[in-house]
Amino acid sequence: MKKRLALFALLAALLVVLSSCGPGGKSITVGAKTFTEQLVIAKMTTFILEDNGYNVEEIQNLGSSAMRQAIETRQVDMSWEYVGTALVTYLDQEPIADKDEAMQKVQELDKKNGIAWTNLTDANNTYALVMERDKADELGIETLSDLAAYEKENPDNLRFGMETEFRNRRDGMPGLEEYYGFDVPDSNIREMEIGLYYTALGNDEIDVTQAFVTDPQINSMDLKILEDDQKFFPSYNYAATINQETLDEYPEITELLEPLQNALTEDSLRELNYQVDIEQKSVERVAKDFLDENNLLKD
Repeated sequence: MKKRLALFALLAALLVVLSSCGPGGKSITVGAKTFTEQLVIAKMTTFILEDNGYNVEEIQNLGSSAMRQAIETRQVDMSWEYVGTALVTYLDQEPIADKDEAMQKVQELDKKNGIAWTNLTDANNTYALVMERDKADELGIETLSDLAAYEKENPDNLRFGMETEFRNRRDGMPGLEEYYGFDVPDSNIREMEIGLYYTALGNDEIDVTQAFVTDPQINSMDLKILEDDQKFFPSYNYAATINQETLDEYPEITELLEPLQNALTEDSLRELNYQVDIEQKSVERVAKDFLDENNLLKD
């Protein structure tokens, strides 16, 4: 009986070891925040790492502060983060519009926190102002400079919609007006919940609204993003954040993620968000299809 119990114990221990170790014993935890593109990028990262012999645990639906703490304490080994969020929110710095300068700054400041920043993408999910395409074309508004010029000449014509936070934050409407030199009358600004401004725009209740450049409604409603031609909005480019101990243990991660880094753009993220949020496809399917279409998996 004792021998049989010992055998069972040995088999149980072996199963535990095998379940936690893939080829080479490589295990990693990938984190994601609460919204669609975070879930999709994390799932793509999981597929790529699994394709290269890692056992991957996913931790999803963390808030920004919780994710940051999890990376610092290695409860999560890596996640994808906005450079601008780290710079302004976590590191208490002024926003930087240039993505390379912003990346260099967070790399420098986060060394002491044991966090490495790698794989900076061209996908910049920053703020924007958008309009119905026909309306913008009719008024000749292509850029934020065009909008400022029109607003100064016609201060009562355009109706703006935005969430309260954007109306009051320094990298939102107040800073934008000061930077581009125009002033929208308070009577022409409607504050509303996030996302409802798209409904208002579609119902012709407003003419201009805030957006994030990867919002799927930009595609589904065929909206025009007004070019930030004087570079006011900060860089919110995605980059990989990795606990330094994890990167020291698995330095090849940055090379494995480089093809994904190069494939992520504002257009591709907008399309991925569209497929999940508008077409109601699963995160897993959208992530896998994207990797297959871009030849990012070996198998």
